[in-house]
Order: sequence, then C-alpha cells, then structure tokens
Amino acid sequence: MTGTPLSRDAVLAVLKTIEDPVAGGDIVASGVMRALNVSDGAVRFVLEIAPTHATAYGTAKTRAEELLRALPGCTSVSIVLTGHTEKAPPPDLKPQRAAEPKGPQKVPGIDRILAIASGKGGVGKSTVAANLAVALAQQGRRVGLLDADVYGPSQPRMLGVSGRPASPDGKTILPMRNHGVTMMSIGLMTNEDQAVVWRGPMLMGALQQMLSQVQWGALDVLIVDLPPGTGDVQMTLAQKAKVDGAVIVSTPQDVALLDARKGIDMFQQLHVPIVGMIENMSTHICSACGHEEHVFGHGGVAAEAARLGIPLLAEVPLDLQIRLAADGGAPIAISRPDSPQAQAFHAIARDLVAKGVA
Repeated sequence: MTGTPLSRDAVLAVLKTIEDPVAGGDIVASGVMRALNVSDGAVRFVLEIAPTHATAYGTAKTRAEELLRALPGCTSVSIVLTGHTEKAPPPDLKPQRAAEPKGPQKVPGIDRILAIASGKGGVGKSTVAANLAVALAQQGRRVGLLDADVYGPSQPRMLGVSGRPASPDGKTILPMRNHGVTMMSIGLMTNEDQAVVWRGPMLMGALQQMLSQVQWGALDVLIVDLPPGTGDVQMTLAQKAKVDGAVIVSTPQDVALLDARKGIDMFQQLHVPIVGMIENMSTHICSACGHEEHVFGHGGVAAEAARLGIPLLAEVPLDLQIRLAADGGAPIAISRPDSPQAQAFHAIARDLVAKGVA
C-alpha cells in the first residue's frame, strides 16, 4: 500500500526546528537553507555558510539528516555545506567595447528579476515588497531586495538593517542581509534624514551600480522596489536588465487606479510582462467591534484586473499590525507568520513560485 507522498511543507516544518548555531533562530528563518528540492521522497538542499563556520553547522546538518530520514515517505537526504570564499577575484567590470551586449541583459547569478511598482505613492508598495521578499525566503527561495525608490528609500527600516555596506576592493559592494533576504538600498549610503537631490543621469548611474557592482551572489529572484510613477528608474531598469515580470500595487480608489493604468501601460511599452495586481488596503476590520469598512472603496483593482486580463494576486487588508511590524524592522510575514494578515503575503509568494516567476 502506497503511503502519502513526502511534501515540501512537511520538510520545511522539520527544518524550522533546527537551530542556526551562528545567526540564531532556525535555519529557514536565518536564510542559510537554500535551494530546497523535494521529489519522490528525496530531499536536497544547500546550507550556504561562511567557510569558517563549517564546523559549527556540522551538528545542524547531522540533526537535520536524522529528523528528515525519520519522516514517512522520505527515501534519501542530501545536504551540502557551501559558501563564498573571500579569495575569489572580483568580476571584470570593464568588458571590451566591441563585446558590449545590446538591449536588456540578465544580471549574472540572478535567475529572475521581479519589479514591484505602483502608479502613485502612498499605496503601500514598499510594504508589499518587503513582506513578499521575506515570504519568498520562507518558501526556501534565495531572495534579494533592491530598494530602487531612490527619493524615499524605506527598506532599511522595514527590514531592520542599519550600517553602511562594505567594499573590499573599492569596486564591488557587499550587500546587507536580514530575515533571509539580501538587501541593498541607497538609504544605506546616506543619513536617514538626508534628502537625495539627484537628476536623472545620477539616478540611472546609481541603479546600474546597484545592479552590476553589488555582490548579490546566487539568487532565485531579485525583487526591485521601484519608485512610484513612470520615470527614469523604471525605464533604466527595463532597458538595462532583463525584467521577468512586474507586480502592480494599488488601492481600490479611482485616483490610484488611474495612475496604476499608466504604470501598466509603461511596462507594456517596455515589453515587461505584468504578473498580476495586488489590491492593498482593501478593507479594514475594527479591532474593537469587528465591523468591516471599505475605507478606500472595494473591488476596484479586481475589476481593473479583469478588464485588462491580468491576474488579481491578493486583496491585502488595511491593518495596524502590518504597519507596526514594518516600522519595527520585522515585516509581518515573518514576525507573525500565522496571522491572517501575513497569510495574504504568503499566499502571493506561493502563487508566484507556482507560476515560475519567483
């Protein structure tokens, strides 16, 4: 009699009980567990660690093997300890002029680029980007987050990252990391209350540097938190890098949808596929009486998505806990993963993984 096949969720549940001996927490939340594959009872993944920590993680590897082999339906377990060495030479940033490629190019080491965009500011695009990044990391994906909202960089605060990135050779930049997400933001290069007063050419140069000179490592997906609107940063990204898809975030109100349509049209002109739309601040439920109120209207994004033939990925509520978690440096998708609010972001992450765009 054939038993129930071993599931990815069952494997993740076991791995979340394995303590990270260096970073603390478990090996899934800390982000060292990468490239999880569960197929026909065979479990394979990588523990991506610094070479100097191999001994410390040896015990965690052994414990994970024992627990996974005890799962019903598990036929084999393969865990590889790997890491980057500091002796590797930096990439050649100056190819010969004759060999320069034309048009959008893939960024080395990054499988997919997913842009998170909005037509106007204030719709919660950066909050969605941060929560989606950590939710994808919880799915075992290798995730990077590029904060390209140059005039209003908020990802350092939302991901609880501070300090200035290092540059070992004066050419490449080492990104920061927290909650399993590798992150880079212009906000890490300036003081928190310092305005970025740049014209278009400086914006475009900064974006290209953050794409090509940051040591992103091997990523399954790089999420790019774009500034609102349809300007230089969006155009530069689509013209220089191969963007695999864009997610449009909007509130249900008509003013936001007017600008969201312009954002969709821009990506269509730039030949970037629209993966779907997210209705943020969709509804509000009073914490005192339970009354549900549609503060910004309801269903506008769903109707627009249906009109354009674009998937509606989720309707995310307007909720105090989402805001508090973001301001506290631990997005709700990781600080309260079992809450209804967090489940909306985890559902989006599962959907994007299933569609092969994240």
